[in-house]
Amino acid sequence: MSKIGSSLSVRLAVMFALVSTLLLGSIGFYLYYSLQRELIWRDDQSLLGRLEHMQALLSDSDSIATLRNRPQLYANMLGNQDSLLWVLDSEGEVLISVNPADLPLPTLGQSDQSQLGFDKDHQARLAWRYVEYEQQPLLLIAGKQLEPRNQMLAAYKLKLLLAMAAGALAAFMLGWLVSRRGLRPVRLLARQAETIDVQRLHRRLNTAHLPRELQTLGSTLNQMLARLEGGFEQLSRFSEDLAHEIRTPLSNLMGHTEHTLRKPRSTEEYESLLASHQEEYERLARMVDSMLFLARAEQPKASINRQALDLNELVEQLCEYFEGVAEDEDMLLLNQAEGTVWADPDLLRRALANLLANALRYGRAGGAVVISSSVEQGHCVVRVHNQGMPIGPEHLPRLFDRFYRCDASRTNSGNTGGLGLAIVRSIMQLHEGRVQVESDEGGTAFMLAFPEKTEAVD
Repeated sequence: MSKIGSSLSVRLAVMFALVSTLLLGSIGFYLYYSLQRELIWRDDQSLLGRLEHMQALLSDSDSIATLRNRPQLYANMLGNQDSLLWVLDSEGEVLISVNPADLPLPTLGQSDQSQLGFDKDHQARLAWRYVEYEQQPLLLIAGKQLEPRNQMLAAYKLKLLLAMAAGALAAFMLGWLVSRRGLRPVRLLARQAETIDVQRLHRRLNTAHLPRELQTLGSTLNQMLARLEGGFEQLSRFSEDLAHEIRTPLSNLMGHTEHTLRKPRSTEEYESLLASHQEEYERLARMVDSMLFLARAEQPKASINRQALDLNELVEQLCEYFEGVAEDEDMLLLNQAEGTVWADPDLLRRALANLLANALRYGRAGGAVVISSSVEQGHCVVRVHNQGMPIGPEHLPRLFDRFYRCDASRTNSGNTGGLGLAIVRSIMQLHEGRVQVESDEGGTAFMLAFPEKTEAVD
Protein backbone atom coordinates (compact mmCIF):
# COMPACT_ATOMS: atom_id res chain seq x y z
CA MET A 1 0.00 0.00 0.00
CA SER A 2 1.27 3.45 -0.89
CA LYS A 3 2.10 6.05 1.74
CA ILE A 4 -0.97 8.06 0.78
CA GLY A 5 -3.24 5.03 1.03
CA SER A 6 -1.75 4.05 4.38
CA SER A 7 -2.16 7.53 5.89
CA LEU A 8 -4.86 7.64 8.54
CA SER A 9 -5.43 11.35 7.83
CA VAL A 10 -6.09 10.62 4.15
CA ARG A 11 -8.40 7.73 5.01
CA LEU A 12 -10.40 9.89 7.38
CA ALA A 13 -10.52 12.66 4.78
CA VAL A 14 -11.76 10.22 2.12
CA MET A 15 -14.45 8.87 4.44
CA PHE A 16 -15.46 12.41 5.37
CA ALA A 17 -15.66 13.32 1.68
CA LEU A 18 -17.75 10.21 0.93
CA VAL A 19 -20.17 10.98 3.74
CA SER A 20 -20.40 14.61 2.63
CA THR A 21 -20.96 13.57 -0.99
CA LEU A 22 -23.71 11.18 0.09
CA LEU A 23 -25.35 13.92 2.14
CA LEU A 24 -25.02 16.55 -0.59
CA GLY A 25 -26.22 14.07 -3.21
CA SER A 26 -29.29 13.24 -1.14
CA ILE A 27 -30.08 16.92 -0.68
CA GLY A 28 -29.48 17.62 -4.38
CA PHE A 29 -31.68 14.66 -5.39
CA TYR A 30 -34.45 15.95 -3.13
CA LEU A 31 -34.16 19.51 -4.46
CA TYR A 32 -34.08 18.36 -8.09
CA TYR A 33 -37.20 16.23 -7.86
CA SER A 34 -38.94 18.79 -5.67
CA LEU A 35 -38.29 21.41 -8.35
CA GLN A 36 -39.48 19.03 -11.05
CA ARG A 37 -42.72 18.30 -9.21
CA GLU A 38 -43.22 22.00 -8.52
CA LEU A 39 -42.78 22.89 -12.21
CA ILE A 40 -45.20 20.14 -13.26
CA TRP A 41 -47.78 21.36 -10.75
CA ARG A 42 -47.41 24.98 -11.88
CA ASP A 43 -47.69 24.00 -15.55
CA ASP A 44 -50.78 21.91 -14.82
CA GLN A 45 -52.42 24.79 -12.97
CA SER A 46 -51.53 27.13 -15.80
CA LEU A 47 -52.98 24.77 -18.39
CA LEU A 48 -56.20 24.30 -16.43
CA GLY A 49 -56.43 28.06 -16.01
CA ARG A 50 -56.09 28.51 -19.75
CA LEU A 51 -58.89 26.06 -20.33
CA GLU A 52 -61.14 27.95 -17.94
CA HIS A 53 -60.18 31.26 -19.55
CA MET A 54 -60.90 29.87 -23.04
CA GLN A 55 -64.22 28.52 -21.83
CA ALA A 56 -65.10 31.97 -20.49
CA LEU A 57 -64.18 33.59 -23.83
CA LEU A 58 -66.49 31.16 -25.62
CA SER A 59 -69.31 32.02 -23.26
CA ASP A 60 -68.84 35.77 -23.86
CA SER A 61 -68.46 35.50 -27.66
CA ASP A 62 -71.22 35.50 -30.19
CA SER A 63 -69.68 32.75 -32.25
CA ILE A 64 -66.56 30.73 -32.89
CA ALA A 65 -65.97 32.78 -36.00
CA THR A 66 -65.70 35.91 -33.87
CA LEU A 67 -62.93 34.34 -31.76
CA ARG A 68 -61.18 33.01 -34.81
CA ASN A 69 -61.10 36.51 -36.33
CA ARG A 70 -59.73 38.00 -33.10
CA PRO A 71 -56.76 35.74 -32.19
CA GLN A 72 -55.21 38.42 -30.00
CA LEU A 73 -57.81 37.61 -27.34
CA TYR A 74 -56.25 34.21 -26.67
CA ALA A 75 -52.83 34.66 -28.25
CA ASN A 76 -51.93 37.22 -25.57
CA MET A 77 -53.06 34.72 -22.97
CA LEU A 78 -50.54 32.13 -24.15
CA GLY A 79 -47.62 34.52 -24.01
CA ASN A 80 -44.75 32.41 -25.40
CA GLN A 81 -43.74 30.13 -28.24
CA ASP A 82 -43.86 26.86 -26.28
CA SER A 83 -47.62 27.06 -25.60
CA LEU A 84 -50.29 25.21 -27.58
CA LEU A 85 -54.07 25.63 -27.97
CA TRP A 86 -56.73 23.83 -30.02
CA VAL A 87 -60.49 24.09 -30.16
CA LEU A 88 -62.15 21.15 -31.97
CA ASP A 89 -65.77 20.47 -32.82
CA SER A 90 -67.57 17.17 -32.34
CA GLU A 91 -66.20 15.86 -35.64
CA GLY A 92 -62.61 16.62 -34.75
CA GLU A 93 -62.32 19.61 -37.08
CA VAL A 94 -59.97 22.26 -35.78
CA LEU A 95 -61.85 25.51 -35.19
CA ILE A 96 -59.06 27.45 -33.47
CA SER A 97 -55.37 26.54 -33.41
CA VAL A 98 -52.37 28.20 -31.76
CA ASN A 99 -49.46 25.95 -32.70
CA PRO A 100 -46.13 27.81 -33.19
CA ALA A 101 -44.17 24.53 -33.45
CA ASP A 102 -46.66 23.21 -36.04
CA LEU A 103 -47.17 19.99 -34.10
CA PRO A 104 -49.74 17.45 -35.30
CA LEU A 105 -53.01 17.27 -33.43
CA PRO A 106 -52.82 14.86 -30.46
CA THR A 107 -55.26 11.98 -30.14
CA LEU A 108 -57.30 12.01 -26.89
CA GLY A 109 -59.95 9.82 -25.29
CA GLN A 110 -63.57 10.75 -24.74
CA SER A 111 -64.44 12.11 -21.30
CA ASP A 112 -66.64 14.76 -19.72
CA GLN A 113 -63.98 15.49 -17.13
CA SER A 114 -60.93 17.72 -17.30
CA GLN A 115 -57.83 15.63 -18.01
CA LEU A 116 -54.06 16.07 -17.69
CA GLY A 117 -51.42 13.97 -19.40
CA PHE A 118 -48.22 13.70 -21.42
CA ASP A 119 -48.07 13.55 -25.16
CA LYS A 120 -44.97 11.36 -25.51
CA ASP A 121 -44.88 11.68 -29.28
CA HIS A 122 -44.66 15.45 -29.16
CA GLN A 123 -42.93 15.86 -25.78
CA ALA A 124 -45.68 18.10 -24.47
CA ARG A 125 -47.84 18.41 -21.38
CA LEU A 126 -51.55 18.62 -22.25
CA ALA A 127 -54.83 19.53 -20.54
CA TRP A 128 -58.19 19.06 -22.24
CA ARG A 129 -61.87 19.56 -21.46
CA TYR A 130 -65.16 18.84 -23.23
CA VAL A 131 -67.63 21.78 -23.13
CA GLU A 132 -71.04 22.67 -24.62
CA TYR A 133 -71.24 25.70 -26.87
CA GLU A 134 -74.53 26.57 -28.59
CA GLN A 135 -75.70 23.03 -27.94
CA GLN A 136 -72.67 21.64 -29.70
CA PRO A 137 -69.82 19.71 -27.94
CA LEU A 138 -66.39 21.26 -28.25
CA LEU A 139 -63.00 19.96 -27.15
CA LEU A 140 -60.58 22.46 -25.66
CA ILE A 141 -56.91 21.43 -25.60
CA ALA A 142 -54.16 23.46 -23.93
CA GLY A 143 -50.56 22.33 -24.00
CA LYS A 144 -47.00 23.28 -23.27
CA GLN A 145 -43.87 21.88 -24.86
CA LEU A 146 -41.49 20.17 -22.45
CA GLU A 147 -38.22 21.03 -24.18
CA PRO A 148 -37.67 24.39 -22.39
CA ARG A 149 -38.47 22.82 -19.03
CA ASN A 150 -36.17 19.84 -19.73
CA GLN A 151 -33.37 22.21 -20.72
CA MET A 152 -33.81 24.15 -17.50
CA LEU A 153 -33.84 20.95 -15.42
CA ALA A 154 -30.74 19.63 -17.22
CA ALA A 155 -28.90 22.87 -16.50
CA TYR A 156 -30.03 22.67 -12.87
CA LYS A 157 -28.86 19.06 -12.63
CA LEU A 158 -25.46 19.97 -14.07
CA LYS A 159 -25.10 22.73 -11.51
CA LEU A 160 -26.02 20.29 -8.74
CA LEU A 161 -23.42 17.80 -9.94
CA LEU A 162 -20.75 20.50 -10.13
CA ALA A 163 -21.73 21.70 -6.66
CA MET A 164 -21.50 18.10 -5.36
CA ALA A 165 -18.05 17.65 -6.91
CA ALA A 166 -16.85 20.95 -5.47
CA GLY A 167 -18.40 20.07 -2.11
CA ALA A 168 -16.70 16.64 -2.10
CA LEU A 169 -13.34 18.23 -2.89
CA ALA A 170 -13.83 20.87 -0.20
CA ALA A 171 -14.95 18.16 2.25
CA PHE A 172 -11.83 16.13 1.46
CA MET A 173 -9.52 19.08 2.03
CA LEU A 174 -11.30 20.18 5.19
CA GLY A 175 -11.44 16.59 6.42
CA TRP A 176 -7.71 16.19 5.82
CA LEU A 177 -6.96 19.38 7.75
CA VAL A 178 -9.30 18.44 10.58
CA SER A 179 -7.92 14.88 10.80
CA ARG A 180 -4.36 16.17 10.78
CA ARG A 181 -5.27 18.47 13.62
CA GLY A 182 -7.20 15.77 15.45
CA LEU A 183 -4.39 13.21 15.10
CA ARG A 184 -1.77 15.56 16.47
CA PRO A 185 -1.87 13.82 19.91
CA VAL A 186 -1.07 10.53 18.16
CA ARG A 187 2.00 12.07 16.54
CA LEU A 188 3.07 13.51 19.89
CA LEU A 189 2.63 10.05 21.41
CA ALA A 190 4.77 8.55 18.64
CA ARG A 191 7.52 11.13 19.24
CA GLN A 192 7.53 10.26 22.93
CA ALA A 193 7.77 6.57 22.10
CA GLU A 194 10.74 7.23 19.80
CA THR A 195 12.77 8.47 22.77
CA ILE A 196 12.40 5.15 24.61
CA ASP A 197 15.12 2.58 23.98
CA VAL A 198 16.99 -0.11 25.89
CA GLN A 199 18.83 2.43 28.03
CA ARG A 200 15.63 4.38 28.80
CA LEU A 201 13.02 1.69 29.44
CA HIS A 202 12.15 3.48 32.68
CA ARG A 203 10.55 6.32 30.75
CA ARG A 204 6.78 6.42 30.40
CA LEU A 205 4.43 8.16 28.00
CA ASN A 206 2.79 11.34 29.27
CA THR A 207 -0.95 10.67 29.09
CA ALA A 208 -2.12 13.67 31.12
CA HIS A 209 -2.82 15.86 28.08
CA LEU A 210 -4.10 13.11 25.77
CA PRO A 211 -7.75 13.04 24.67
CA ARG A 212 -9.92 10.62 26.57
CA GLU A 213 -10.00 8.20 23.61
CA LEU A 214 -6.18 7.98 23.61
CA GLN A 215 -5.64 7.83 27.36
CA THR A 216 -6.51 4.13 27.38
CA LEU A 217 -3.98 3.51 24.60
CA GLY A 218 -1.32 5.52 26.44
CA SER A 219 -1.98 3.65 29.69
CA THR A 220 -1.82 0.31 27.88
CA LEU A 221 1.48 1.26 26.27
CA ASN A 222 2.86 2.31 29.65
CA GLN A 223 1.82 -1.04 31.08
CA MET A 224 3.55 -2.77 28.18
CA LEU A 225 6.70 -0.71 28.82
CA ALA A 226 6.58 -1.71 32.48
CA ARG A 227 6.37 -5.37 31.48
CA LEU A 228 9.22 -4.92 29.01
CA GLU A 229 11.32 -3.19 31.64
CA GLY A 230 10.64 -5.98 34.10
CA GLY A 231 11.44 -8.63 31.49
CA PHE A 232 14.62 -6.85 30.48
CA GLU A 233 15.72 -6.53 34.10
CA GLN A 234 14.94 -10.20 34.62
CA LEU A 235 16.94 -11.10 31.52
CA SER A 236 19.87 -8.97 32.75
CA ARG A 237 19.73 -10.67 36.14
CA PHE A 238 19.51 -14.03 34.43
CA SER A 239 22.61 -13.24 32.38
CA GLU A 240 24.48 -12.25 35.51
CA ASP A 241 23.28 -15.32 37.41
CA LEU A 242 24.12 -17.56 34.48
CA ALA A 243 27.64 -16.16 34.31
CA HIS A 244 28.01 -16.68 38.04
CA GLU A 245 26.69 -20.25 37.91
CA ILE A 246 28.97 -21.20 35.05
CA ARG A 247 31.99 -19.41 36.50
CA THR A 248 31.86 -21.42 39.73
CA PRO A 249 32.39 -24.88 38.19
CA LEU A 250 34.87 -23.49 35.68
CA SER A 251 36.88 -21.87 38.51
CA ASN A 252 36.82 -25.16 40.38
CA LEU A 253 38.03 -27.03 37.31
CA MET A 254 40.82 -24.57 36.59
CA GLY A 255 41.88 -24.28 40.26
CA HIS A 256 42.05 -28.01 40.84
CA THR A 257 43.88 -28.57 37.57
CA GLU A 258 46.38 -25.79 38.23
CA HIS A 259 47.03 -27.05 41.73
CA THR A 260 47.54 -30.62 40.51
CA LEU A 261 49.93 -29.62 37.72
CA ARG A 262 52.31 -27.77 40.05
CA LYS A 263 54.17 -31.03 40.78
CA PRO A 264 54.10 -34.64 39.72
CA ARG A 265 51.20 -36.62 41.20
CA SER A 266 50.44 -40.26 41.68
CA THR A 267 47.94 -42.16 39.60
CA GLU A 268 45.44 -42.14 42.47
CA GLU A 269 45.63 -38.36 42.72
CA TYR A 270 45.03 -37.94 38.98
CA GLU A 271 42.08 -40.31 39.17
CA SER A 272 40.66 -38.30 42.10
CA LEU A 273 41.08 -35.12 40.06
CA LEU A 274 39.27 -36.63 37.08
CA ALA A 275 36.43 -37.81 39.33
CA SER A 276 36.11 -34.29 40.75
CA HIS A 277 36.10 -32.90 37.23
CA GLN A 278 33.44 -35.39 36.26
CA GLU A 279 31.13 -34.00 38.96
CA GLU A 280 31.62 -30.46 37.70
CA TYR A 281 31.01 -31.57 34.12
CA GLU A 282 27.79 -33.26 35.17
CA ARG A 283 26.74 -30.10 36.97
CA LEU A 284 27.38 -28.05 33.82
CA ALA A 285 25.55 -30.62 31.69
CA ARG A 286 22.48 -30.49 33.97
CA MET A 287 22.50 -26.72 33.80
CA VAL A 288 22.72 -26.74 30.00
CA ASP A 289 19.93 -29.33 29.76
CA SER A 290 17.70 -27.25 32.02
CA MET A 291 18.35 -24.09 30.06
CA LEU A 292 17.68 -25.90 26.81
CA PHE A 293 14.39 -27.22 28.20
CA LEU A 294 13.33 -23.72 29.25
CA ALA A 295 14.23 -22.30 25.85
CA ARG A 296 12.16 -24.96 24.08
CA ALA A 297 9.24 -24.59 26.50
CA GLU A 298 9.02 -20.85 25.78
CA GLN A 299 8.70 -21.36 22.03
CA PRO A 300 5.25 -20.22 20.77
CA LYS A 301 4.77 -23.48 18.87
CA ALA A 302 5.70 -25.74 21.78
CA SER A 303 3.17 -28.57 22.16
CA ILE A 304 2.54 -31.23 24.77
CA ASN A 305 0.93 -34.66 24.81
CA ARG A 306 -1.84 -34.50 27.39
CA GLN A 307 -3.31 -37.67 28.78
CA ALA A 308 -5.61 -38.71 31.59
CA LEU A 309 -3.21 -39.73 34.38
CA ASP A 310 -3.91 -41.49 37.66
CA LEU A 311 -2.42 -39.14 40.24
CA ASN A 312 -2.07 -41.71 43.00
CA GLU A 313 -0.16 -44.13 40.80
CA LEU A 314 2.16 -41.46 39.37
CA VAL A 315 2.95 -39.96 42.79
CA GLU A 316 3.55 -43.44 44.20
CA GLN A 317 6.21 -44.04 41.54
CA LEU A 318 7.94 -40.78 42.48
CA CYS A 319 7.79 -41.61 46.18
CA GLU A 320 9.51 -44.92 45.51
CA TYR A 321 12.17 -43.10 43.48
CA PHE A 322 12.87 -40.56 46.27
CA GLU A 323 12.51 -43.08 49.11
CA GLY A 324 16.28 -43.39 49.54
CA VAL A 325 16.80 -39.63 49.65
CA ALA A 326 13.98 -39.26 52.16
CA GLU A 327 15.55 -41.89 54.43
CA ASP A 328 18.91 -40.10 54.26
CA GLU A 329 17.23 -36.84 55.26
CA ASP A 330 15.19 -38.60 57.98
CA MET A 331 11.96 -37.53 56.34
CA LEU A 332 8.74 -39.30 55.38
CA LEU A 333 6.91 -39.18 52.02
CA LEU A 334 3.10 -39.33 52.28
CA ASN A 335 1.05 -39.95 49.12
CA GLN A 336 -2.46 -38.56 49.59
CA ALA A 337 -3.06 -37.74 45.91
CA GLU A 338 -6.09 -39.21 44.18
CA GLY A 339 -8.20 -38.67 41.12
CA THR A 340 -7.24 -37.99 37.51
CA VAL A 341 -5.29 -35.10 36.02
CA TRP A 342 -5.17 -34.12 32.35
CA ALA A 343 -1.46 -33.52 31.69
CA ASP A 344 1.66 -34.60 29.86
CA PRO A 345 3.06 -37.56 31.86
CA ASP A 346 6.76 -36.77 31.36
CA LEU A 347 6.37 -33.08 32.13
CA LEU A 348 4.21 -33.75 35.18
CA ARG A 349 6.79 -36.21 36.54
CA ARG A 350 9.53 -33.66 36.02
CA ALA A 351 7.61 -30.88 37.76
CA LEU A 352 6.69 -33.06 40.74
CA ALA A 353 10.23 -34.47 40.91
CA ASN A 354 11.65 -30.95 41.12
CA LEU A 355 9.19 -30.03 43.88
CA LEU A 356 9.89 -33.24 45.83
CA ALA A 357 13.65 -32.72 45.55
CA ASN A 358 13.21 -29.14 46.72
CA ALA A 359 10.97 -30.23 49.62
CA LEU A 360 13.42 -32.92 50.75
CA ARG A 361 16.36 -30.52 50.47
CA TYR A 362 14.85 -27.76 52.61
CA GLY A 363 12.43 -29.71 54.82
CA ARG A 364 12.96 -30.27 58.51
CA ALA A 365 14.51 -33.54 59.56
CA GLY A 366 11.96 -35.83 61.12
CA GLY A 367 9.16 -34.11 59.25
CA ALA A 368 7.01 -35.29 56.36
CA VAL A 369 6.48 -34.28 52.76
CA VAL A 370 2.79 -34.61 51.88
CA ILE A 371 1.58 -34.84 48.28
CA SER A 372 -2.19 -34.28 48.03
CA SER A 373 -4.74 -33.25 45.40
CA SER A 374 -8.11 -31.53 45.17
CA VAL A 375 -10.50 -30.03 42.62
CA GLU A 376 -10.95 -26.26 42.89
CA GLN A 377 -12.85 -24.00 40.46
CA GLY A 378 -12.51 -26.32 37.50
CA HIS A 379 -8.83 -27.09 38.13
CA CYS A 380 -7.09 -30.16 39.47
CA VAL A 381 -4.69 -28.84 42.12
CA VAL A 382 -1.68 -30.94 43.16
CA ARG A 383 -0.12 -29.80 46.44
CA VAL A 384 3.41 -30.59 47.73
CA HIS A 385 3.88 -29.55 51.36
CA ASN A 386 6.98 -29.84 53.51
CA GLN A 387 7.70 -28.85 57.09
CA GLY A 388 10.63 -26.47 57.39
CA MET A 389 11.76 -22.92 57.83
CA PRO A 390 9.30 -20.45 56.25
CA ILE A 391 10.28 -18.44 53.19
CA GLY A 392 10.12 -14.68 53.64
CA PRO A 393 7.19 -13.01 51.87
CA GLU A 394 9.61 -10.73 49.97
CA HIS A 395 11.10 -13.80 48.27
CA LEU A 396 7.85 -15.50 47.20
CA PRO A 397 7.15 -13.38 44.06
CA ARG A 398 10.65 -14.11 42.68
CA LEU A 399 10.97 -17.69 43.82
CA PHE A 400 10.37 -19.02 40.28
CA ASP A 401 12.95 -16.76 38.63
CA ARG A 402 15.94 -18.50 37.15
CA PHE A 403 18.90 -18.90 39.53
CA TYR A 404 17.09 -16.94 42.24
CA ARG A 405 18.35 -17.63 45.78
CA CYS A 406 16.53 -16.64 48.96
CA ASP A 407 19.61 -16.72 51.15
CA ALA A 408 22.95 -18.37 51.59
CA SER A 409 21.36 -21.47 53.04
CA ARG A 410 19.63 -22.12 49.72
CA THR A 411 22.57 -21.87 47.39
CA ASN A 412 22.75 -25.56 46.58
CA SER A 413 21.32 -25.95 43.10
CA GLY A 414 20.95 -29.69 43.32
CA ASN A 415 20.26 -31.72 40.22
CA THR A 416 18.47 -28.91 38.40
CA GLY A 417 21.35 -26.49 38.07
CA GLY A 418 19.47 -23.80 39.98
CA LEU A 419 16.56 -23.85 37.51
CA GLY A 420 14.20 -26.34 39.13
CA LEU A 421 11.39 -23.97 40.08
CA ALA A 422 11.74 -22.02 36.82
CA ILE A 423 11.24 -25.34 34.99
CA VAL A 424 8.13 -26.03 37.07
CA ARG A 425 6.66 -22.66 36.10
CA SER A 426 7.41 -23.26 32.39
CA ILE A 427 5.74 -26.69 32.58
CA MET A 428 2.61 -25.14 34.08
CA GLN A 429 2.58 -22.44 31.40
CA LEU A 430 2.68 -25.18 28.76
CA HIS A 431 -0.39 -26.72 30.41
CA GLU A 432 -2.08 -23.30 30.56
CA GLY A 433 -2.20 -23.74 34.32
CA ARG A 434 -0.54 -21.94 37.20
CA VAL A 435 1.89 -22.59 40.05
CA GLN A 436 1.64 -20.94 43.46
CA VAL A 437 3.59 -21.09 46.69
CA GLU A 438 2.58 -20.47 50.29
CA SER A 439 4.94 -20.43 53.24
CA ASP A 440 4.39 -19.91 56.97
CA GLU A 441 5.46 -21.39 60.29
CA GLY A 442 3.66 -24.61 59.39
CA GLY A 443 5.84 -25.15 56.35
CA THR A 444 5.97 -24.42 52.62
CA ALA A 445 3.46 -25.65 50.05
CA PHE A 446 3.67 -25.56 46.26
CA MET A 447 0.39 -25.86 44.32
CA LEU A 448 0.12 -26.94 40.68
CA ALA A 449 -3.29 -26.08 39.14
CA PHE A 450 -4.08 -28.02 35.93
CA PRO A 451 -7.13 -27.12 33.83
CA GLU A 452 -9.70 -29.86 33.41
CA LYS A 453 -9.97 -31.62 30.07
CA THR A 454 -12.93 -29.54 28.86
CA GLU A 455 -10.95 -26.31 29.34
CA ALA A 456 -7.55 -27.49 28.08
CA VAL A 457 -6.45 -26.50 24.62
CA ASP A 458 -3.34 -28.06 23.16
